[in-house]
Formats: sequence, structure tokens, C-alpha cells
Amino acid sequence: MSKEKDISKTTGKSIHRRKVLKLAVTSAGAAIVTPITGVIEAASKLTPTRKEKIMTQKAFVYTELQITVPKFDDIPWHKINMNIKKQPGFINKTWLYGVGNHSGGGMYAFDSIENAQKFVTGYFPEEARGFGVAQTTRVFDADATETASRDMNSMHYDGKIDRKPGAFVYTEVQLHAVPFDTTAPWRELNPVLKEQPGLLAKTWLSGLHSGTPGGLYAFDTIENATKFAVDYFPTEAKSLNAAFYTRVFDGVATEAASREMDSPFYA
Repeated sequence: MSKEKDISKTTGKSIHRRKVLKLAVTSAGAAIVTPITGVIEAASKLTPTRKEKIMTQKAFVYTELQITVPKFDDIPWHKINMNIKKQPGFINKTWLYGVGNHSGGGMYAFDSIENAQKFVTGYFPEEARGFGVAQTTRVFDADATETASRDMNSMHYDGKIDRKPGAFVYTEVQLHAVPFDTTAPWRELNPVLKEQPGLLAKTWLSGLHSGTPGGLYAFDTIENATKFAVDYFPTEAKSLNAAFYTRVFDGVATEAASREMDSPFYA
């Protein structure tokens, strides 16, 4: 009889001991690999790849349509969101809804200045045309203001806030501050801005080609945002001897629309 005894009790087929050992090792390996593979596959399904979370913004875009919509949800924002998400280089958007005039707009982050320019010259004018209204757009160099923005707890650069914003303020000052880091007085202004009642965060803005400094501010309430825009900011512009532009927006009305667009304020 062969030294390799036959095993045939359960299957009725002759299986040599050496083959049994080989099968045992193979099965054990498969038992280990299968769960690991399953975990990896499950994790990939539970944690989808979100390119907008890992791309770095190189440009910001501000938009506003000259419309009056008494109720924000009457704007077809879900349909608009789906179209904007298809635009090259788009990362995220925070919807803006005008206090008092009920205008619609947004602050967007893009992966490059080139894609931001394509957006404001291609897609957005068509959106405005669809509403039959005039529009405002601005493109800003995100790289130029990163350091200043980080110092102001900018949500576009991993800032942290302990509550959802109740309002946003957009500002722009008629100055040519180029290069931004050494020309704009952000180091002097940031400490003063941090003391403003209700301020949660600010993203500094530097106009592409124009060099106009400005910002998107998040406030806890519309009341504090309005006080900032009406009382404080004019004094800042006066100290710079420059004309300025301010807008106050309702941060509560647009939360759902902004969440759908991965707004960093509602992460």
C-alpha cells in the first residue's frame, strides 16, 4: 500500500494526504484573503471618493443674479446644483441669498483660475440668461490670500466653527493691492476683525487682474452681520481712503442648498 493513505470516507473519492494538506493550506489562505478583500470592498462602498474634498482650491468665484425671489426655495436650486457640479474644476459652493433684496448668488471654489474663468464666461452667463436678468461675477486668486485666510479661521482652509453661520457678508474694496501679501494690510486688520461681534470666520479675497481686496465673512446672526457691514466696515474703507462694496446674505435659508454643494460651512 502506498505511504500516502487514501481518504475516501466522506466523498467516496480517493484523495491523497499530500493533496489534503495542500487543500487545507489553500483554503486557510482563502479564508484570510476573502474577509480582507470584503472589508476593503465594503469600505470603498461606504466611503465614496469625493474629489472635491481632496482638491485644493486655486480660485474663488463670487456671483449674484439681479433677481428678487421672496422665498429662497422658489429658486430651482437643486436643478442648478446638478448643472454646476458638472462644470470643470468645480469643488464647492456656498449659496448666497440677499437680505432685504432676496437676490440669489454664491461663493464657489475651483481647482484652477482657468476653470474659474471658463465658468464666469461660459456657464454662468447662460444661467443668468435663463432667468432673463443681469448678473455680477468676480474671480479671485486663492493662492494669494491663503495665509491671511488661515489666520482668520477660513472654512476653506480647514477652519473650525462651533455653530452654523446665520449670515454671510461679502466685501470688496476699490484698491489695487498687488502683490496681496505685502500690499494689502491684512496683518493689521485681522486682529481688529477678530474682535467684531459674532464673526465666525473670514476668507480673504484678491481680485484676479484687478487686485481688489475683499472677503467672505461668516457671522452668527444677520443682526451682527448687518452691524458689521453698516457700522464697522465703512470705517475700515475710510482708513484705506477707498470706495467699497458690501452685501449681507441669509445663511439659514440656503443651508440645504449649500450642503448639497459641499459648502465647507456645513460639513
